[in-house]
Amino acid sequence: MNVSGEEKGLLGSAWYTDREPIVPLDQTVANLNIDMIGRIDPTHPDENTDYVYIIGSNLVSQELHDINIRANETFESKIQLHERFNSKDDPNQFYRRSDHWNFGKNNIPFIFFFTGTHEDYHGVDDEPEKIEYERMAKISHIIFATAWQIANQDTRPEVTGSGFN
Repeated sequence: MNVSGEEKGLLGSAWYTDREPIVPLDQTVANLNIDMIGRIDPTHPDENTDYVYIIGSNLVSQELHDINIRANETFESKIQLHERFNSKDDPNQFYRRSDHWNFGKNNIPFIFFFTGTHEDYHGVDDEPEKIEYERMAKISHIIFATAWQIANQDTRPEVTGSGFN
């Protein structure tokens, strides 16, 4: 599902979760939020540029977190699943700033896949030629494998944490 209006206050995901969900929220299994996975964060704490920040997974569902870890290992992608921003105490509050928030507040397990900000973040100079396409494809494979596992297992990922509430 695609939603819009994130930059204006998570409007699309809020409308969906708070007003008119097509699938009732108690039947919604998980939310895999993908936002800005094509660039490299210049403040990433190490030299490995094959990374993706994962936010939220183990805070709502340890099982979803483990599914994602196994998906990464299965693909042998060498992508580092980095938890730099996976904290309520993160001063950037990225966990509150994208559409997964509206699912997480309803105890729907989520993972926010994100590679960080950069000098063109939400700016007019963020052009397609600046995207790291091969790296983005590796990250997309992990997300696909995670979604595939969720869709094909007999049970939904168990909610085991309190999330960000």
